[in-house]
Amino acid sequence: MGAKDDDRHGWGPLLDDLEKRQARARAMGGTERIDRQHARGRLDARERCLRLFDPGSFTELGALVGGVREPGEPETPADALVAGMGRIQGRPALAWSEDVTVLGGSIGQAATAKRYRICQLAAQERVPLLTMLEGAGHRLTEAMRSHGRAPNDLQGLAALSGEVPLVCLVMGASAGHSALAAPLSDFTIMTESACMFTGGPPLVKAALGEDVTKEELGGVKVHVEQSGVAHNAARDDEAALDMARRYLSYFPLHSGQPAPRRAGPDAGPRSLGEILRIVPANDRRAYDMHAVLEILVDEGSLFEVQPRFGRAVITALGFLGGRSVAIVANNPCEGAGSIDSDGAGKAADFLDVAGAFSLPVVFLADNPGVMAGTKAERSGILKHAGRMFAAQHRLRVPKLHVTMRKAFGFGSSSMGMNPFDGQTLSLAFPGLTLGAMPAASGGRSAKLDDRTQDRVETEQAGGPYRTAHSMAYDDVIDPRELRNALIGGLGLSEGREGSA
Repeated sequence: MGAKDDDRHGWGPLLDDLEKRQARARAMGGTERIDRQHARGRLDARERCLRLFDPGSFTELGALVGGVREPGEPETPADALVAGMGRIQGRPALAWSEDVTVLGGSIGQAATAKRYRICQLAAQERVPLLTMLEGAGHRLTEAMRSHGRAPNDLQGLAALSGEVPLVCLVMGASAGHSALAAPLSDFTIMTESACMFTGGPPLVKAALGEDVTKEELGGVKVHVEQSGVAHNAARDDEAALDMARRYLSYFPLHSGQPAPRRAGPDAGPRSLGEILRIVPANDRRAYDMHAVLEILVDEGSLFEVQPRFGRAVITALGFLGGRSVAIVANNPCEGAGSIDSDGAGKAADFLDVAGAFSLPVVFLADNPGVMAGTKAERSGILKHAGRMFAAQHRLRVPKLHVTMRKAFGFGSSSMGMNPFDGQTLSLAFPGLTLGAMPAASGGRSAKLDDRTQDRVETEQAGGPYRTAHSMAYDDVIDPRELRNALIGGLGLSEGREGSA
């Protein structure tokens, strides 16, 4: 027996065998395929995990899955799925990353068990789960093998919804079962070169006779701008991973915990002197609500969710007085701020996530109502606006509503304006216009006589004071005090932190 074996008290052969198996797992699909991945400007699956987690914190789980093969079958390192645990900004999290260098990142039976194991751990330990996608879906060569009554990762992801934050990163082509992690997640990022679909171009051609490229079928333009399946786009892998880390910073580890707090030099009260320049007093003049949000929240903390979809409604995260908040705001420079189907749908989903994780919600209303017309009706505006209204009504977190210049009909109700609907604070700017509908067009539609028309227009132009007189608003404020008033409302709500 050699000195090396003597030193290891007979463990030498066992440890050598373990080291060889671990090396084969780390080799993934081999140097050539990894180099090809790098040539595309993408990280490999293991590099993505290392980049996602804090330096030195990633511990791989299930690395030896796929290392035992049936006679005549190839070894599949980690069964095309790198998974494990680590820390993100000092807090624990779990992740998996599909390895396209091994059988196209396809999902085998062994990886199915690993995926579900990671879901189980996220539920058991109550920590966020991130999924990184670049794979071909179920592995055809194993698809017909019996799985018995074994659960799968989609069941695991569905069970985690609303319990822990779920983030999905689509970082290449993702098809079939693999792509379904995206709609089951709270937040989905696509890199600019990524695509996802239920079935790829060859399948579409065979089934439907339709010639289409991967990008036309499910690229960023489709899913970030048109379908809304993905929330945000990122330039490349590194930018997507940074975005995922930042998104999680606004959320607790799991439901039931209070929203995070962040100290900083801009966490205190301050007047918004610039708001009078940004927001015209004339409610027929447009402005970009993003400019208001930038000065409202703590400096550098604004993070917009789904900026390229449903643009008339802004959904964003931020810190306000050092406390994480969700913001839903109308944007008058997009369709006058009208609530359309895309905007209402994204707001409803966003509100559900905010409510699940105890984030206070700030509503900034400035809209002429819910979108009307044949296009709006065919898009299901009644259903989507109703869903948005129901989502805000269900909230048990602090709700802070501000009507800025105008709010009409169901457009005001969907923005949390209804009196005595669980608001911690309900505020208005002076000079705003309220009503079931704009008096000028509504009066003509109702065929009012001139005297009645004049009365209705006068009452509607009377500002918020009649409404405030009956406590429909808690106060009418100087716009420059918007930030301070909202911070005050958040202070009032501290007694129920984590109880939503």
